[in-house]
Amino acid sequence: MTREVRLIWAVVAATLAALVATYSRLPASELYNVSRSGIRAALGRAVVDLNFPDSLIALAVLGVVGPSLTPRGKRLAVVAALLCAVGPAFVRQGDLDVRWVNAVAAVGVALAFALTFFARGPHPPVQVRGDGLRIVLAVVLTLVALEWVAAALGFSLDVVFQSSRIVSYHGNAPHHAVHRGMHHGLYGLLLALTALLLSRLPNRISPLLALLVAYGVGNMLNDLWLEQVAERGWTSWTIPSCLEPGATWTWLAVLLATPVIWFMFRGSAAATDAEADLRRTRSAAQPS
Repeated sequence: MTREVRLIWAVVAATLAALVATYSRLPASELYNVSRSGIRAALGRAVVDLNFPDSLIALAVLGVVGPSLTPRGKRLAVVAALLCAVGPAFVRQGDLDVRWVNAVAAVGVALAFALTFFARGPHPPVQVRGDGLRIVLAVVLTLVALEWVAAALGFSLDVVFQSSRIVSYHGNAPHHAVHRGMHHGLYGLLLALTALLLSRLPNRISPLLALLVAYGVGNMLNDLWLEQVAERGWTSWTIPSCLEPGATWTWLAVLLATPVIWFMFRGSAAATDAEADLRRTRSAAQPS
């Protein structure tokens, strides 16, 4: 298992651990669209997280490591991918309590995780063209997401963000500007970081990785604008949600951004391959 894949699974595990800890100790009234509290409810909510966003993360990982599996491993990877692919369809944003159908994608994610231990690659060079840009994007996106990281841990972050302030946007019931628990903005960060890490590895799914970056950033912008701009009363306009596919300008922006990001990924990979070929050529030309 490459360090990129190990890091991805470590972040997924840390996020699930934070979710279980927070949803176990806080009442359902302080969380988002759940009706039960306690450890059993928290574990159930973690299963829903395995359906989204973790099933999309697992799909991307399988797409990169799948070619390096044995023939039997590849067949199992197809099964895992099919199980993961239905995960988002089984998540109801208006009711995030676990249902038995959520076990389908959870099994797929678990199988994908297990298969990555048997992958024999792909292995990137120590440095990949575009790493500087990847680091800058990862740092900026993570800083933007700090309010949601704090919320996932069950706390408010009021240093720069408005989090604990009570707001009532468009006549809704008064609530914290940033509710405790999981946010789709945080999910957007996880998807974008996953794609940035996997894009360092030789792969055949760069269009999917580009889509994940665009989709992840779109969800972050939607969540950030609502909580930190609209709910401050600065404007009544909001960025349309792109959490689910729809005929919105946000989704149009995601689709238009995807080929641009894909071109960047392809250019980075081509430059890295060319540099590797040049190093091999020079090494072969040197007298032994």
